[in-house]
Amino acid sequence: MIESKQPRKQRKFLFNAPLHIRRKFLSAHLSDDLITKYKKRSFSIAKGDTVKVVRGDFKGHTGKVAEVDLKKGIVKVEGVLITKADGKRVMRPLHPSNLIITKLNLTDPIRREKLERGASEEVKKEIEKEAEEQIKEMEREQEEVVKEEEKEEESSEKEVKENEQTS
Repeated sequence: MIESKQPRKQRKFLFNAPLHIRRKFLSAHLSDDLITKYKKRSFSIAKGDTVKVVRGDFKGHTGKVAEVDLKKGIVKVEGVLITKADGKRVMRPLHPSNLIITKLNLTDPIRREKLERGASEEVKKEIEKEAEEQIKEMEREQEEVVKEEEKEEESSEKEVKENEQTS
């Protein structure tokens, strides 16, 4: 924050802040078990974190963070959907203050390092172990997506060949 106590100047700072500073504004409290584990009360929200909505219409919903918008200062969570007037279902934007992080995404090494600062050796080992598991899980998901894409390509190639033969 800036040194001024005037609310209008504080608001101006928030609205005109560059993105690297706005990132700090998008933080949420950790769940009780994460607070005791990491000895931190809050942490910046990132894509892939699992969060629980604690305020608003979707109170109690849990899901993964699908998108973080620094410019608008909002977070979108999978499974938190609203219906627009034209019938489309879209993710509802949520403010990070209305969320609690229940599981951290530790695939980013810089984020992991930030979490390890001041932690005991046991906690550091746990963080590394968790990160490795998450990275392996992410790789498995990517492999599945690649396999599905290959199957789709094969089926589309077969359709093209069939169409050529009938023509």
